[in-house]
Amino acid sequence: MARDPHRRESRRSRNRRHNPDGTMSLRDHLYDLRYRLTLAMAFLAIGAIFGYIWWSWEIWPGGSLGKIMIAPYCDLPASARPPGECKLLQTNPFESFLVRLKVGLGAGAVLTSPLWLYQIWAFIAPGLYAKERKFARRFVLFASVLFVAGAFLAYYVVPQGLQVLVGFGGDVFTTFFKADEYFSFILAMLLIFGVSFELPLVIIMLNQTGVLPYEKLRHWRRGFFFGLFVFAAIATPGTDPFSMVALAVAMVLLFEVAVQVSRVHDKRKARLEAGGEEDYSKLDDDDVSPLNLDNRRAEDDQPSPTPASPPKDKPGYDDVT
Repeated sequence: MARDPHRRESRRSRNRRHNPDGTMSLRDHLYDLRYRLTLAMAFLAIGAIFGYIWWSWEIWPGGSLGKIMIAPYCDLPASARPPGECKLLQTNPFESFLVRLKVGLGAGAVLTSPLWLYQIWAFIAPGLYAKERKFARRFVLFASVLFVAGAFLAYYVVPQGLQVLVGFGGDVFTTFFKADEYFSFILAMLLIFGVSFELPLVIIMLNQTGVLPYEKLRHWRRGFFFGLFVFAAIATPGTDPFSMVALAVAMVLLFEVAVQVSRVHDKRKARLEAGGEEDYSKLDDDDVSPLNLDNRRAEDDQPSPTPASPPKDKPGYDDVT
């Protein structure tokens, strides 16, 4: 069967190797969007399949995904759990399958995040300048690292939060968790902590673009601190103070790091402006660097020096009339 030459030419036009300036028509943008979304969904599906298998596959002793996710519940005191083996409650026949699929999809999305995030990056990259692509590449890298760090912090905060929550009843209650509600709580904590850890990147990005200078951050620091504690109290799904304080303190520290980075950036920018140096890194790729035409005009207005006439008594001088 012969291949469609129009489709081959369209695929070539979407390739930056054959189209270095990155210009595309609307049809090519839609084709590229469909292509990138298909790859991203494929990577998510592969990650979900791996997470589903990992649920009962012990990569290391006690390292199956199911045991890792249920560990915060098993770490509760024996008096707060039903006697016997540490297990969750299933109330309908399909609950275990749906929970396993949900947790596997979440774990697979985290593990394959560099792959599907690259597809998003590859779609928007042709519309950016070189310096913007460089900044966005760093943004995606640090965003992934901070999200994973926030998820790890949430995983270690959840057991302490559960102990506080189940401790309110004393020895009167025994804690039975439904599997779906328990894993939804765990995934919500991981997601909230991971997204909250992106705060410093947002502040640095606004500072780099000049929207949020360091002086405003310095004057609004107390208000930001209060707002972060209020946000942590509202965002955490549990009502325990331990999770709220842990999230708020972590966000305050990250906010302070972003403020100091903004201070260094604004100080460097002010030093360049005070020294009369032009920061050409802020120019777009299509712009031309400005020329100091005032000094050139001043030089042009100066009268040209008249060359001195050589003495007539100098040997070899010819008086030309």
